[in-house]
Amino acid sequence: MQPRNMSMSGVVDLAAVKAAGEAKAKAEQARAEAAKRAGEAGEAGPSAGAVPPSALVIDVDEAGFERDVLQLSAEVPVVLDFWAEWCQPCKQLSPLLERLITEADGRLVLAKIDVDANQMLMQQFQIQGIPAVFAVVAGQVLPLFQGVVPEQQIRETFAQLVQVAEERFGIIGIEVDPAAEGSAPAASAADEIPAGPYDALLEAAVVALDAGDLGGAVQAYKNVLADDPGNTEAALGLAQAELLARVQHMNPQAVRAAAAENPRDPAAQIAAADLDLVGGRVEDAFGRLVDTVRVTFGEDRDVVRLRLLELFEVIGADDPRVSAARTALARVLF
Repeated sequence: MQPRNMSMSGVVDLAAVKAAGEAKAKAEQARAEAAKRAGEAGEAGPSAGAVPPSALVIDVDEAGFERDVLQLSAEVPVVLDFWAEWCQPCKQLSPLLERLITEADGRLVLAKIDVDANQMLMQQFQIQGIPAVFAVVAGQVLPLFQGVVPEQQIRETFAQLVQVAEERFGIIGIEVDPAAEGSAPAASAADEIPAGPYDALLEAAVVALDAGDLGGAVQAYKNVLADDPGNTEAALGLAQAELLARVQHMNPQAVRAAAAENPRDPAAQIAAADLDLVGGRVEDAFGRLVDTVRVTFGEDRDVVRLRLLELFEVIGADDPRVSAARTALARVLF
């Protein structure tokens, strides 16, 4: 079980993990501290930081992926269950995964991802069929298995995953306390955040995406930006929806063949860059377009430059890969 770095559009990679020896020391220290806290707590109540068993199985979408999966994977291995309502094998596998994750008692967390509602994540993970199961440990992806597999095989896979997380990364999981179930106070009406002026339009865009209506999602985001050009959520959503719409009916093999045969053709390189980005090859997409800007002139160069700027919007200005590509672009332009 070998991890690989995850490179995904719209997702910020975690820092590189510690060396194995340091990871083991960290794990041992964490165990000692947990034992000390448990001893001090006695019978007084739930330990600080403990979560209820229900928190071990969560629903995750594209917007919350960085927080709910990448950041959490620095504390506990996160198993990803790609599923859909119409998928009968998923209905067999998902309950089994939930039971085994709960039995793991905090050493694993299950993140359920509805592929119909999260098409970009499906494409980024290059999912060919569901159910498909991955894991993320310290920000790195581990492909586990696809389809329905026997319970014993899943148990063995999960045991190996826990071992890898502990020995290689120093990650020992999170503390679970059944007594914490249902202890969180219900939110009052006074605590609710009032809806913003564009919430309905943004929700309409999400609904359209969930239904596979990319054109409707694009229009909904444009409606927000028409009144509020500085709305960053709408700008990001529009960039992502337009990207998905462009690649929706592409033939990847034909597009890549055309790009290889025509290295100076802006349209061919732009199409290949779109596929690169959706496939999670962010640096490849940016590098391809920077190289195309270098060898083109006039209107052709401007078309490529503008598409590169659009792809920057998909990833986000704060991403270091965007900063590096902006610097490379400036060098070839000036």
